[in-house]
Amino acid sequence: MTDTSSTQRPRQSTVTEHLAGTNDSWHGTITDSGPFRPSSRRFHLYLGLFCPFAHRVNLVRVLKGLQDIIPISVVRPYPKGDENGWPGWRFPKDEKEYPAATVDHLFGSEYLHEVYFKADPAYEGRYSVPVLWDTETSTLVNNESVDLLKNLQTAFDSLLEKEGKHVEASLHFYPEHLRSKIDEICEWMQQNLNTGVYKAGFAPDQETYDKNVIPVFAALNKLEKIVHLHGGPFALGQELTEVDIRLFPTLIRFDTVYVQHFKCNLGTIRHDYPVLNNYLTGLYFGLNEVKLANGSKHRITAFGPETVDFKHIKENYTKSHHDVNPKAITPRGPHPDVEEHFEKDWSKLKVGEIAMREVKEAEKLLPG
Repeated sequence: MTDTSSTQRPRQSTVTEHLAGTNDSWHGTITDSGPFRPSSRRFHLYLGLFCPFAHRVNLVRVLKGLQDIIPISVVRPYPKGDENGWPGWRFPKDEKEYPAATVDHLFGSEYLHEVYFKADPAYEGRYSVPVLWDTETSTLVNNESVDLLKNLQTAFDSLLEKEGKHVEASLHFYPEHLRSKIDEICEWMQQNLNTGVYKAGFAPDQETYDKNVIPVFAALNKLEKIVHLHGGPFALGQELTEVDIRLFPTLIRFDTVYVQHFKCNLGTIRHDYPVLNNYLTGLYFGLNEVKLANGSKHRITAFGPETVDFKHIKENYTKSHHDVNPKAITPRGPHPDVEEHFEKDWSKLKVGEIAMREVKEAEKLLPG
C-alpha cells in the first residue's frame, strides 16, 4: 500500500475552498493530437454515484455511448473519513459489500487516495470524484467535472463513428447558437444552485444559512420560468444542452436530500415547481426525444436508474456528514423518489415559485 504518512494528509478545507475545487487539480484533455489520445479502454473513470458533479460526467459518458470505451470503478458512499477528509472514499472489499459500488478494477485499491498517490506521491489535496486515469501513461488525466463533461462530448467521436455509433457521435450539448445562453445560465446556476445548496447546508451559523438559502430558491424560481418559456422538454427547448447536464443532478437530489439534510426547505420541487417537476419526471423516466440532423428522433434514457442511485445519494449525505447529521439516520422519504405523472402539453403547466420577498428580490438580480 502507498505510504500514507501524516505529511500527506490534507488539511481541513473551508466550505468555500471545497466548492471552488483545489489548486492540486489535473486538467488534461483527450485529443487526437495527444498526449492523451482517444482509444477504447485506455482510460478509466472513478465515480461516486452520490456526487452531483461526478454525476454530470457519467451522464455524458452514457449519453455518448461510452460505457464500453470508458470502464468505471465506483466508491462506496460512506464513510468519507475524518474532519480532514482522511482517509477518504473507500472501495468495497468485493462486489457484494455495497450495491452498485465496485472494487477498484484497475489497482485493487482500498481507498481512492491510493489512486491519487500513484499520480503524485506528494499529493496533499482532496481525494474527490470524478477522476479519469490513463492506463497508457499511468497518470491521472483530469479530476474536474466541468472539464470532463466538455471533453467527453467530442473526444471519442471518431472512435464512435468507426464502431457504427453514428447517433452517439452526433450528440453534442454545447451548440454554437446557444453557447452564450448556456454560459450565462450555467454561471449563475453553479453559484446559486449547484453549489448554493452546499453553502446553505454547511453554513456554520444561523446568519450564514439565512443568507445562503435565499439564492437557491431565487435560482429555482428563475429556472422554472426558463423551462416554461422554452416549452420543454429540455431546459432550452428541444435541444439537450449542458444546462440540462448541470441542472438535473441537483434537481434529482433536491427533494431527496437537500430539503431536509441541507435545510433547503422553503419549498420542494414536487409541490412548488410544477414545470421543473415535469422536467425532472420526463428526464428520469426517459420520456423525451431529441431530433437528429437527419430528421429522426433519439430517445434519451441516460437520466434514469443507469446513472441515478437513490441509496447511494441518500446514504452519502446522511451517513458521511456527521456535523450535519450526527446520528447518521437516513430518512425513508420522500415517496416516490420521482413522481410519475408527466404532462406532455407543457402549455398546461402553471409556473410555480417561492413568493418569499427575499427570494423574489434575489431572483431579479439574476441575468436574462
